[in-house]
Amino acid sequence: MSLHIIEEAHRCLGCKKPLCQKGCPVSTPIPEVIRLFNERRMNEAGELLFSNNPMSSVCSLVCNHAAQCEGNCILNRKGEAPVHFSAIESYLSDIYLDRVKFAPSPPSGKRVAVIGAGPAGITVALKLAEAGCEVTVFEMESSIGGVLEYGIPSFRLPRSYVDRFRKLLDAARVSVRPNTAVGESLHIGDLMRDGYDTVFIGTGAGRAKKLGTPGEARANVYFGVDYLKMPEACPVGERVAVIGAGNVAMDVARTVLRHGAREARIYARSRNISASMDEVEYTKLDGAEIVCGKLIQSIGEDGPLFKDALFDEEGKVAGYSDELVQELADTTIICVSQTPKNKLVLTTPGLKSDDRGLLIVDESCMTTVPGVFAAGDVVLGPLTVVHAVENAKRAASAMLDYMGCTEAS
Repeated sequence: MSLHIIEEAHRCLGCKKPLCQKGCPVSTPIPEVIRLFNERRMNEAGELLFSNNPMSSVCSLVCNHAAQCEGNCILNRKGEAPVHFSAIESYLSDIYLDRVKFAPSPPSGKRVAVIGAGPAGITVALKLAEAGCEVTVFEMESSIGGVLEYGIPSFRLPRSYVDRFRKLLDAARVSVRPNTAVGESLHIGDLMRDGYDTVFIGTGAGRAKKLGTPGEARANVYFGVDYLKMPEACPVGERVAVIGAGNVAMDVARTVLRHGAREARIYARSRNISASMDEVEYTKLDGAEIVCGKLIQSIGEDGPLFKDALFDEEGKVAGYSDELVQELADTTIICVSQTPKNKLVLTTPGLKSDDRGLLIVDESCMTTVPGVFAAGDVVLGPLTVVHAVENAKRAASAMLDYMGCTEAS
């Protein structure tokens, strides 16, 4: 690994207008990080990564690098292999994650409540604690992490990362209140009553979307986001059908093959696969099959029933066949996107969401309730960790402005 990343770092051209940085949703200063790495200033490189993106260690493992930093590398555009920055970032971030030393600003006298301890919530909590705020995180599960703990399989992201982020929160003197679902016994109004100056909502998009077809309530059917929370609790048999072709579908297919299934087939309506190409390739390497042109009609005891797509000369779906095709499966897992849960909207007067269930925010990430901010999947929909971090950073800055605090340098 060391020799590999040294070679990769030396291949960087140090572009004055780095397209790699432009391609990163959180604008990681890639040439500067690589320059510090080449000068063996490891702590400074790690600090630069962490200050720009507290989740850099995670993003280095789970980002869609082929479509972001590495896909925009000028070497890639010249027909050469791009600089494999994700390996450099992973090396530096992994080392630095255990070396982070918090030097918070003097106490601001401001109290902040963070609802949800996923990537967005952790980012906001760390940024506000660094600025001298007293931060309390309310998490509905027993562990922090959100999608890091309950959504991304451990073979892609070791669970040790969640433990390390918990230690970071403790070091930043962030209070964590687990097993507390705001919107049930406690409401946002209770938080405001008890002296929190601002509230941040980072509850993600944890409610699975339904197909709306018969059979979803059968015993041999699961939703992907629910299955990934605890795969060992869900017997799947030998043959599994996965409906949908996004990243969650790829994670599910790879997971079932690690939990007893001998066959996993992913069914897509068209030939367009929304999952990243890296994840598609890993899924195929693991032995899963992707079948295109299948429109789900219902799910029976023996598996899903489909109509086959009819494609035109351009490869686009022109229609579907009339006859039904039975695909045999012991278990069917539905992975057709997610949406936020609506309990906060239902229990918070004035808090509004759009027709997709996403919270409505202004340019400063403030919701329709003054002093209540939101970012991440609960606003953007189910995107990626790095998108949640970028959005959460903007929210943290806006919250500090709202409270009249100075952002930590």
